Amino acid sequence: MTDTILIIDFGSQVTQLIARRVREAGVYCEIASYSKAEAAFYLLKPVGVILSGGPSSVYWTDAPRAPNCVLDAPVPVLGICYGNQTMVAQLGGAVEGGHAAEFGRAEIEVIAESPLFAGVWTQGNRDTVWMSHGDKITRVPDGFHVIARSDSAPNAAIADEARRRYGVLFHPEVAHTPKGAALLANFVLRVCNAKPDWTMTQYRSAEIAKIRKQVGKARVICAMSGGVDSAVAAVLIHEAIGDQLTCIFVDHGLMRENEAKDVVDLFRGHYNIPLVHVNAATKFVGALAGKTDPEVKRKIIGGLFIEVFEAEAKKLGGVGFLAQGTLYPDVIESVSFTGGPSVTIKSHHNVGGLPERMNLKLVEPLRELFKDEVRKLGRELGLPESFVGRHPFPGPGLAIRIPGEVTAEKLDILRKADAVYLDEIRKAGLYDQIWQAFAVLLPVRTVGVMGDARTYDQVCALRAVTSTDGMTADFFPFPYEVLGRAATRIINEVKGINRVVYDVTSKPPGTIEWE
Repeated sequence: MTDTILIIDFGSQVTQLIARRVREAGVYCEIASYSKAEAAFYLLKPVGVILSGGPSSVYWTDAPRAPNCVLDAPVPVLGICYGNQTMVAQLGGAVEGGHAAEFGRAEIEVIAESPLFAGVWTQGNRDTVWMSHGDKITRVPDGFHVIARSDSAPNAAIADEARRRYGVLFHPEVAHTPKGAALLANFVLRVCNAKPDWTMTQYRSAEIAKIRKQVGKARVICAMSGGVDSAVAAVLIHEAIGDQLTCIFVDHGLMRENEAKDVVDLFRGHYNIPLVHVNAATKFVGALAGKTDPEVKRKIIGGLFIEVFEAEAKKLGGVGFLAQGTLYPDVIESVSFTGGPSVTIKSHHNVGGLPERMNLKLVEPLRELFKDEVRKLGRELGLPESFVGRHPFPGPGLAIRIPGEVTAEKLDILRKADAVYLDEIRKAGLYDQIWQAFAVLLPVRTVGVMGDARTYDQVCALRAVTSTDGMTADFFPFPYEVLGRAATRIINEVKGINRVVYDVTSKPPGTIEWE
């Protein structure tokens, strides 16, 4: 049986990063809202528990608490930021507000050895960590001692080695704490003695067996979007049940250059997976005529997708299951940290859930995986690197990269510009260093001179961002010569564009798409 770490979520925007770091150490974990943590604890029987950060203060009357069964259990517990503070308060210590806050980078000094720090820090070490707290621990519970401090937090890290209870005020899960991943690995591997047996080979075998048991002899349909998630889900399910699976590829005409052909060639030609290709480009583009609001465009695309997909599914008949590329972040985000129920299901186009009237049971073989794990599974299944490693692409496609009205002419212009841009990135050997790169056709025109003629054409914006977690992003520092070559080629080769700009904005936690 695979060892499991339970992460109790108190509302931190980076709780998912804790899970990513634990899994990077080769250990399986799950996240549960604090309001459902007791049930999850008894169900999962974890070998260790991590309490996440959160926006609350422990002295609020309605402040969330860790279940007593967790703090009383013999398994190790690590509290992070708010998780540390509530553990301290619940075990008899004291936390107060009104003291000097710490937000951002801070330096800690290690003042005692600990299994939590083994191989990471030794007594006397000073290192950079990321703090984000406004409250202060003024008294540690009986049995605890301080193992690290900072200028504003004399109790920056504490430990009760006998009970295997640990707390840190900083965030080891974020990249801004350089040795944080090693600290979390220490907790799960050294303190919890968890077996590092969470691998894609193991997951693949277990999931295939699970799919066969769930589906039996029934038929399954999968909406193929052209993205990595639905592709990996389809290949995994096909490996499990063969031709009981049929994929429906709704080609909405909003994809990148040659993308529709690539999807059909890969899944019909290489994998021989039954695939229905529906060319609905004219219908989608026509429905978008005159529409400028991005949310309206998304709803139109989502509504039409459901309409076309449902019609094709009815033609097949006798289908019992719907396969979706739901990922673990989708599962987590569908329920608020206060435990509210999900009101929508994910569609692989990210534009709205498929209707309940289809009356199909769900097969979601990726719902326990993060995006980087899906890519690993894709490689495990033999999907080509050109497909597995491609940059994320939004479900509504190029429609949200054309602010304002979407037309066939604008789509053609943007598709060509985007292809040139990505081609130059690949030629420069930079594609894999970038999380996401794309072109945007701006709703402005400028006067320019090309040769001896004056032009009045559109402006193309280029965007490229780096990201380690898919939640935060920073612009990619292109060498000028690469940007120059891309801009020159776009202006020379793409009729309708006479100016190219590069977007250097960063993104806070949340979506890293254009809109």
